[in-house]
Amino acid sequence: MRTIPAAGRGRDRARTPGPRERKVPAPLFGEAPGTYRRTEDVSGTYSSPRTSGYSRGQMYRGARVATVEPMQQLSRPARRALLVLHVAVSVSWLGLTLGLLALGITGYTTGSPDMAGVAYRAMKIFGDWLVLPVALVSLVSGLVLSLRTAWGLARHRWVHLKFWLTLITVLLSVFSLRPGINHLAAQAAAGTPTPDISLVVAPTVATATYLFITAISVLKPWGLTKHGSRLREAQSAEARAGRARRSGIKGAGVR
Repeated sequence: MRTIPAAGRGRDRARTPGPRERKVPAPLFGEAPGTYRRTEDVSGTYSSPRTSGYSRGQMYRGARVATVEPMQQLSRPARRALLVLHVAVSVSWLGLTLGLLALGITGYTTGSPDMAGVAYRAMKIFGDWLVLPVALVSLVSGLVLSLRTAWGLARHRWVHLKFWLTLITVLLSVFSLRPGINHLAAQAAAGTPTPDISLVVAPTVATATYLFITAISVLKPWGLTKHGSRLREAQSAEARAGRARRSGIKGAGVR
């Protein structure tokens, strides 16, 4: 980066900025007041679609100087709010599944038809009002967090697996668990509830799945996918190229 002091000797004293230069309002990196700099250096970017939109700190750190994401990244407050929502509904989904498991075991093991009917009708209330909304909010919030943050949907193996497990459990809840609950609740309303082991097995599998999803969300194992590895290599190459460009500009300024 070539810097030209405004105050000096000879013709530099009355120098005017060129068409692609302007006066820096405050000295940067130890420069003297009144320094002129090229406009692309002042803005902190090089008018490239691969780096446009990054701050000066991001440019100089180099880790994020890479291809711009296809979707705009969430702001920090929005990301935190969405993360809190996602964690809250995910924990609620786990608690709801444990409640369904307890009611399913009660309905299957009790010897009282009245108790079984109460358990299955309670399961229907949970299924009608809570299972589908909580499952959908958990899926959508997790999808947005993946696509609109640096994690990505297909960069890390644990994120990729978590998405597909969540999608499968949502589909099973809608097309398998809820119909089974409604069927036994209808029998309970008619006074002839028939205990069904499926309403014990389904919540058990779902609970184990949600515990596994929680574990990989905390531990974040297995590293990058092939797609994520290619992106990281591209980012590293772009960062090296950015450092080389900056070194060349600084060297030109010293000469």
